[in-house]
Amino acid sequence: HMPLKLDIKRKLSARSDRVKCVDLHPSEPWMLASMYNGNVHVWNFELQQLIKSFEVCELPVRSAKFVSRKNWVITGSDDMQLRVFNYNTLERLHNWEAHSDYIRSIAVHPTQPFVLSSSDDMLIKLWDWDKRWACAQTFEGHTHYVMQIVINPKDNNQFASASLDKTVKVWQLGSQAPNFTLEGHEKGVNCVDYYAGGDKPYLISGADDRLVKVWDQQNKTCVQTLEGHAQNVSAVAFHPDLPIVLTGSEDGTVRVWHSSTYRLESTLNYGLERVWAIACLRGSNNVALGYDEGSILVKLGREEPAISMDASGKILWARHAEVQQANLRTLSADEEFQDGDRLPLTIKDMGSCEIYPQTIAHSPNGRFVAVSGDGEFIIYTAMALRNKAFGQAQEFVWCTTDASTYAIREGTTTVKVFKNFKEVRAFKPEFGCEGIYGGAMLGVRSVSGLAFYDWESGDMVRRIEITPKLVFWNESSELVAIATEESYFVLRYKPEAVATAKQTKVGLTEDGVEDAFDVLGETEESVRTGLWVGDCFIYTNAVNRLNYYVGGELCTVAHLDRVMYVLGYIPKENRLYLGDKELNIVSYSLLVSVLEYQTAVMRKDFDTADQVLPTIPRSQRSRVAHFLEKQGFKAQALAVTTDPEHKFELALQLGDLATAKQICCEAESEQKWKLLADAATRHNDLQLAQECLAQAKDFGSLLLLATSTGNAGMVDRLARESSTGGQSNVAFLAQFLLGDLEACLEVLIAANRLPEAALFARTYLPSQVSRAVQLWKANLAKANEKAAQALADPADYPNLFPELEDSVKAEAYMRQERRQLRGRPATDQAGLTPNWERRPIEEALAAIASGQFVFDGGADREESSSSGAEAFADAVDDGVKSSAAVLASAAAAAATAAAVDDDDLEQELEQDLKNLNMDQVDPSDVNLDEDLNFDD
Repeated sequence: HMPLKLDIKRKLSARSDRVKCVDLHPSEPWMLASMYNGNVHVWNFELQQLIKSFEVCELPVRSAKFVSRKNWVITGSDDMQLRVFNYNTLERLHNWEAHSDYIRSIAVHPTQPFVLSSSDDMLIKLWDWDKRWACAQTFEGHTHYVMQIVINPKDNNQFASASLDKTVKVWQLGSQAPNFTLEGHEKGVNCVDYYAGGDKPYLISGADDRLVKVWDQQNKTCVQTLEGHAQNVSAVAFHPDLPIVLTGSEDGTVRVWHSSTYRLESTLNYGLERVWAIACLRGSNNVALGYDEGSILVKLGREEPAISMDASGKILWARHAEVQQANLRTLSADEEFQDGDRLPLTIKDMGSCEIYPQTIAHSPNGRFVAVSGDGEFIIYTAMALRNKAFGQAQEFVWCTTDASTYAIREGTTTVKVFKNFKEVRAFKPEFGCEGIYGGAMLGVRSVSGLAFYDWESGDMVRRIEITPKLVFWNESSELVAIATEESYFVLRYKPEAVATAKQTKVGLTEDGVEDAFDVLGETEESVRTGLWVGDCFIYTNAVNRLNYYVGGELCTVAHLDRVMYVLGYIPKENRLYLGDKELNIVSYSLLVSVLEYQTAVMRKDFDTADQVLPTIPRSQRSRVAHFLEKQGFKAQALAVTTDPEHKFELALQLGDLATAKQICCEAESEQKWKLLADAATRHNDLQLAQECLAQAKDFGSLLLLATSTGNAGMVDRLARESSTGGQSNVAFLAQFLLGDLEACLEVLIAANRLPEAALFARTYLPSQVSRAVQLWKANLAKANEKAAQALADPADYPNLFPELEDSVKAEAYMRQERRQLRGRPATDQAGLTPNWERRPIEEALAAIASGQFVFDGGADREESSSSGAEAFADAVDDGVKSSAAVLASAAAAAATAAAVDDDDLEQELEQDLKNLNMDQVDPSDVNLDEDLNFDD
């Protein structure tokens, strides 16, 4: 026999006072430790944190157990008390004096409301918590301290006890006397445990004679004695899942023995002095150890179950040494299963395996199944489990391109290749062999990295400097995924480059063919298990997600609620099958049509992709479209997608403005119209851009577009529409650009920007100053009557406006000039005198004097104003109505103001004007759309 392949990793090291008992929670990552100093600690070994700590008493707590179904911790201590705590709240729920001496051990019944306790008073007692912790039975028979009790996992009504009277006794609930007594130790027995497997009715015990004995319950004889400890044996355990026995001693070591051969496999010494307790848990490879100076939690072996599925849906797995089979084809075709539901499979016992299986793997054609473990391998027929070949090996792998070829690893130096069960080649890799991987090529892991060898010739194809954990090849032998501890790489194999290099010797180095592989990508995820379907790599990761990778894109199929292992994919059912460590089988929907389409795209086989596309449901089309977009096939993605948002984005990227416009019309989204307007501008489709901006009511952008293109008609339309839409800034600027000053004034009045209206009129429309001031005074009087009275109206104070009459004449003169210039192209601007070089009043008076201009006293202004009002009627109708109302209130205010002495008011106004400093006025930040609030 070769040594058992058993990886041992320390997951938690917790220094503390002397630990007398340890226990593991069945569903939480918690380790319980009871102390000699009277405290109890609960550690989260995944987070490496002490999450709960409480004091039980001032004396040693020699035993403590989880009762997970009640959220309890039960403790037994040297004050002879049993105590019950809620481990969530740490509230003490119950306590009572259970014995007349130190309590040594507690055992919790797995299904009934019972707790057993043993003590130095030589008694064992049964307690019923449903009956207020009444003592249901007392077991007498030992003549010395009862050090440990343990319930039989195969018969919960039976338990065993170890005593310093040198015996192990087996009891039955309900019976006063023990079933039988096992004698053989020369000194007191400290510990006892049951073998959990179904094939052997064994007990194990450890004693102060430094020996460990294995007992056959049926024959009541000792079948094996394990020697090696240098001090008293204080703790023993049959591991419930692995083929090992663990023994702990006061010599400070924990020894690991093979449960079938009883060979010593490993010795653990963590330097924490004497060992006092060992705890294992079914379904877990974690083992807790209690020492004088703290506690340790180690993980033994791997938790991945020994399970395999062939292409037809037949699943083989191992429970201990028992091999069982389930067939997915036996499931009812009419019954639909939800993703993640446990499948109700019929299980068939296939018999017992001669070795303890650590891995099971079907051959590529499904005819054979290889079982490896205990340093050996056996190849069976998959149907009847008949032995076809066997031998010694640390690892076994199949060749996926030839079902009759496989390889084994012997130790760390030799790899052997077999074909049709006969050895064809053995070789010793240059840098050693720490692991092997099957697939299209034989992978060998060594200290130098990963080397791939050709199955047929044995030649090294390529050595890669990487430390792999797993290697997966796809069916076409073209793609390979190499998983490390933190990420995985996808590589493309190039057989043509390899063949050329071998012929020409170009690019052939000591590391193989340099161009043998192309790296397609790296993904920062830790792969737990995986497989290829076409060019899609499906895998589970360290955070329990089921993902698949194709062409650089990562898709999440499901979030798993526990650790799951990928078994296989059946295309005709469109389902992916997974199993957990408890051998529950679940499935998830994964459409083969989607995978086939993505595979065809990756191979640039668009004819096949077009044939597959109609079979993809519409609900999956958007996912496919995103994949196409990521591969750079945006036109195809646009044709495939059913998501309007995605379709609009693709249409913009491709410049398909017609499709984008159609989507905008259907969506009626201002944001989409703006995006389309930007795209149309980039493509120089200004007419579409104008239409889009109008639909989006983006008046600012429309004004920019209209002025940039010299479109006066659009500016005029924009002036009216923006005023109606409440966009006063745009309306004012548009009217100003058109030279319609009267309309500008009306925009200011309609926006209730009356001070600006008065100043605007003073500058451009002197004839309207009186009207604007009256509106301003009426509005201001509502907030401040005195301030309103300080405003001077030219109609009332003509002496304060000496050039007003000439200004009105200049206004009429400039209006006539604007009419003449209206409609002329911007190129004529070069022949005109700039405004800052002109003197409008002087020009107007000179023109009147020479007869070139006839001033009609304002009739022309009235006509112009009237025509302007008609052009602007729709936009400012509400504003004009409100102006009329303001005029009425202004008249009332004027009547009130008449009572004020004119001379006093004139003097006050002159004084205010003298004190006014125009340098302190900042006109730069003027927003006509902003409401004034005089209350502020």
